[in-house]
Amino acid sequence: MFEFRRPGHKGGAGAPQSALLQAGSAQLQNGNMFDWNDLKALLAVARGGSTLAAAKTLRVNQTTVARRIESLEADLGLKLFERGQGGSRLTETGLALIAEAEAVERASQGFTHQAQALARGMAGVVRVTVNEVLANIALVPALSEFRRLYPGVTVDLLIGDAFLDIQKGEADVAIRGASVLPDSDLVSRKLADFEWGIYCSRDYAVRRGWPRVLAELNDHVLIGGEGGLVPLPAMQWMMAKAPAAEVHCRSNSLTNLMVAAKAGLGLAPLPRLVADIDPDLFCCLPIDDLPSPVWVLTRADMRDVPRVRAFIDFLMPHFATDRRALIERGLQTQAAVAGAIAAARQEEAPA
Repeated sequence: MFEFRRPGHKGGAGAPQSALLQAGSAQLQNGNMFDWNDLKALLAVARGGSTLAAAKTLRVNQTTVARRIESLEADLGLKLFERGQGGSRLTETGLALIAEAEAVERASQGFTHQAQALARGMAGVVRVTVNEVLANIALVPALSEFRRLYPGVTVDLLIGDAFLDIQKGEADVAIRGASVLPDSDLVSRKLADFEWGIYCSRDYAVRRGWPRVLAELNDHVLIGGEGGLVPLPAMQWMMAKAPAAEVHCRSNSLTNLMVAAKAGLGLAPLPRLVADIDPDLFCCLPIDDLPSPVWVLTRADMRDVPRVRAFIDFLMPHFATDRRALIERGLQTQAAVAGAIAAARQEEAPA
């Protein structure tokens, strides 16, 4: 353990951080002082194998590096290097301390990066409200790359089908589907138009067949909506087209609706971008006349907050690329599913 201090500085709340960082010295708990620049010299010599190589890395003269190593050894009361004509080799003691020195280096770099991010306003938390399906296909695949580009920004995903009120500050960004956005002060950008279809499980299609035309939808078992899924346009479309169909179960979760369809409980409306890539689901009927836009929303006062703008500006093109790949994958998957269903039904057909 050590704390960063300025040589001769007593500490105290009034000390400017810039002075502490520029001086860059550290104090061990036993009271001995050493300079952070001495640790940089230690690492540079260990990595370069000589004070000359370290001097070139640090852009100082060789004498300065040698003096820093001697100073560090004196402060610690330990011999860190064996010197010879071939260069400098770490002693066992030096080897034992290298990992700790590297940890200090990483901490220093992390501190610097975080300070720079804060200076740019590119640090902090972005809270995003989104349903589970959209989170899984649009957000989670993008977060690794986003974090690599903006390590100071943390994205908190608030998963749920209920709409949080971002105008009241319950979230910073909302990603949600809506055919028409209500009048508000929210700023919106269209993420994409999502297509929907009516799906059943592969097993259901083998056992019971599937509606090949819209009129046959009444002859099948449906999975209905509950709660927030009742006004879902695709759910209303299905129920309106098949008023005489049996409904054996209902769900208020889009994720659970997909699970129920995969379990063979009946037919359900699902977003094609997600359902088409699932080899256990079969698209019985595409819903061609029901475009469903998905929007990225934020408050006007958050629009120009650097971390929020960076998140939205990153997400839009990233998802556009992912979407194209998912559509292609879905086409291939559904072709394979249709082939497997046809083969299975032929095997079960009477000779």
